[in-house]
Amino acid sequence: MKKLKHIKQHIFRIAFAFAVLLFVLSCKSTKSVIDSGRASDKLSAKQVIKQHQKSDADFKTLQGKVKIDITQNQNEQGSTFNLRIEKDKVIWLSAKLGLARMMITPEKVRFYNKLDNEYFDGDYKLLSDFAGVDLDFYKVQNILLGQAIFDLKDQQYTVSVNENSYALQPKDQNALLELFYLINPSHFKMDSLQLFQQLKKRILQVDYKSYQEVEKQILPKDIRIIAVEDSDEVAITMEFKSLTLNEDVRFPFNIPAGYKEIVIK
Repeated sequence: MKKLKHIKQHIFRIAFAFAVLLFVLSCKSTKSVIDSGRASDKLSAKQVIKQHQKSDADFKTLQGKVKIDITQNQNEQGSTFNLRIEKDKVIWLSAKLGLARMMITPEKVRFYNKLDNEYFDGDYKLLSDFAGVDLDFYKVQNILLGQAIFDLKDQQYTVSVNENSYALQPKDQNALLELFYLINPSHFKMDSLQLFQQLKKRILQVDYKSYQEVEKQILPKDIRIIAVEDSDEVAITMEFKSLTLNEDVRFPFNIPAGYKEIVIK
């Protein structure tokens, strides 16, 4: 538990380390998506999964801004970051004046924080320990894009209608890790991702409050992430704005000399 709290303190200080874990209207190509569809009990799990997979946003690059607020133990901290993504390759975040910067790739997680003169350069264990589930680049990317974090072809699922969402769950739930997806009937992106570890008393829940259309692609607009262990809770809200797609982007990242490395044991 002390280890987990230590991890959360680092994540809280840099304010964006789980941008694991998109947006206020600001350009003509962006508009809010109105949920007008109605969930039908006639659709099978395979049909819902097929529509969800077709909903995956198709782009090469994405850039914009994301406002991130983190609340832990009644303390709240937040800021707005520049966001850049090269799909399946890089996710990059930078605070104002470059005071904090993060870059994750399929190989590693890297960030530095000029306020505390510290940096992290390692694997996904930091984010995985925070979330309570093994994460990798593609799972983090899928969370940001409103897609299922596990391959839905890996096992059989059942479907039911839950408050106008399609509720998908594995036909054979893992007793150690229960998984639920709520799928939106209008655009078939996720309404919610819920992971429960009863024995460890851990919960990870990602709720998609609203979506928007950006250049004919459906992307999250407001996301709320809640991670709970026993009575310890961290809540992250993400609001994405000023998004554009398929423009040339750069990913500058250099850890300043003399910074102290964050080591997670």
